[in-house]
Amino acid sequence: MKTFFRDNGLSVVTLGLFLVFWAAQALTGFQVHNSDLEEHGRAALSFGRYLGTGHFWEATGENWESEFLQMAAFVLLTARLYQRGSAESNPLPDEEPPPQPKPDGPVPSPVRRGGWAAQLYGHSLSLTLLTLFAVSFVMHLLGGTAEHNLEEALHGAPPISVLEFLGSADFWQQSFQNWQSEFLSVGAMVVLTIFLRERGSAESKEVEVPHRHTGK
Repeated sequence: MKTFFRDNGLSVVTLGLFLVFWAAQALTGFQVHNSDLEEHGRAALSFGRYLGTGHFWEATGENWESEFLQMAAFVLLTARLYQRGSAESNPLPDEEPPPQPKPDGPVPSPVRRGGWAAQLYGHSLSLTLLTLFAVSFVMHLLGGTAEHNLEEALHGAPPISVLEFLGSADFWQQSFQNWQSEFLSVGAMVVLTIFLRERGSAESKEVEVPHRHTGK
């Protein structure tokens, strides 16, 4: 068990924290949603029924959407753009690249097969992140439509279609307020790693490395 946690501690802790905070979001959202229903004279929902509501899935999809967009954009942009001195950038063409260690272990099977399999595998990270973004975008859209229509029903207004909600300022305001914060955090990380250090972190340059050094 100790060996497993040593080898997988980063994923175990981050995914564990994700589940804790997602559960906390569900519990607090459940209370907020039922409070809103009761204010409008509607019966409160059970927790199980709440997990199927637009209120829960809109909030979940809205946040996942922005996170996967951030990571997909970060992967693609760092493959093509540079920032001198940043730990998040590849070395510039005029800088000496760091020595590449020899591969340890078997080469991934798509690389051994070559051809289209190797080409696809060479972009599998960004493609997967973009797919997760698209799934989360649809989750946000469908959940948001359901939640919007519930709010309208509580006030005696007619429902709207998914396409109408897609074209609404409400939907895009929800998306843009998250997207801008994601790119702010990415930009801050890119710039701050030029000048600041965190000893032992894979996201930081070594403490003694000059500011102008680009890459880890």
